[in-house]
Amino acid sequence: MAEMVEISQVEDGTRLLRWFLRRYPSMPQREFYRLCRGGQIRVNSSRARGQEILHAGDVVRVPPTVASYAAKPTKKTETGANFSLSDLEKLRQCIIHDDTDIVVFNKPAGLAVQGGTGIRKSVDKMAAALFPYDKISLVHRLDRETSGILVVAKNQRAAQVLADEFQNKSAHKEYLALLNGDVRPARGVIDNYMVKGQVFDTPARLNGGTGQRPQRAITEYQVLSQAGGHLSWVLFSPKTGRTHQLRVHSAVCLNAPIVGDMLYGADKQLDAPLRSMLSTNNLFLLAYKLTFQHPGTGKTMTLRAPIPDFMQPVIKFLEFKLP
Repeated sequence: MAEMVEISQVEDGTRLLRWFLRRYPSMPQREFYRLCRGGQIRVNSSRARGQEILHAGDVVRVPPTVASYAAKPTKKTETGANFSLSDLEKLRQCIIHDDTDIVVFNKPAGLAVQGGTGIRKSVDKMAAALFPYDKISLVHRLDRETSGILVVAKNQRAAQVLADEFQNKSAHKEYLALLNGDVRPARGVIDNYMVKGQVFDTPARLNGGTGQRPQRAITEYQVLSQAGGHLSWVLFSPKTGRTHQLRVHSAVCLNAPIVGDMLYGADKQLDAPLRSMLSTNNLFLLAYKLTFQHPGTGKTMTLRAPIPDFMQPVIKFLEFKLP
């Protein structure tokens, strides 16, 4: 008996042939077209030719004879990638801008940007599944624990243009963070060198056989609000992009780790009442604002991320404002 399959939102825009070959990868294309000619494959009860573009809500008739061509379960791949249509739909709902050159996500906390060994879900792999006809490329990164604006290129030219922007620092990034401590002075620039979570005033201090190349790390910061000398609502403008730069600069240089940072701030506990109010394992760091030139039009774009759900009650209670 034929199966009637409704096209989901994440499959919207997929060509019928591509849709079939994803589900039935061992099916020869000549067999697919033979079934179309015989009226065995239909879209919304109409005979299919094979090149139809599917849309969410369309119903595809799948003849029973193609079952033997279905994808067989395989062992987990080296990358560990393993996500569902539900996962893709959740990521699709995080899109805040989409055009022929770029797609911009409001990345949720806890989702890795890049796949790798042991990483089950990542933005790069899932974006490639959402946009199968585009060449998805990462042009900058966010820590897994960080939420907020993430721009992804959809073709090679856009990837090169954006990569140059992020490398030469013409793209301007701003982050919002809730810090565990009273930050003073209220405005300043942190300029030092970093190696594996440690900071040094000069490259000359990097000795002792670390074998690591010193990387200069520069962060401008401004305290927007404070609460009782315990919490600081801070705007960061990083001028370099070192691994965990804002987290290290907060914990080590400002002596006020980002709330929820179990890597660099675990040894500085919040007071009991604050712990109760901030009862979450999420990192209170948001890639809030990004200004860059669009790789296709050349026009300046400024995008902002909304405050994540886990942050909103705290920010509202403390009456902290957005910049």
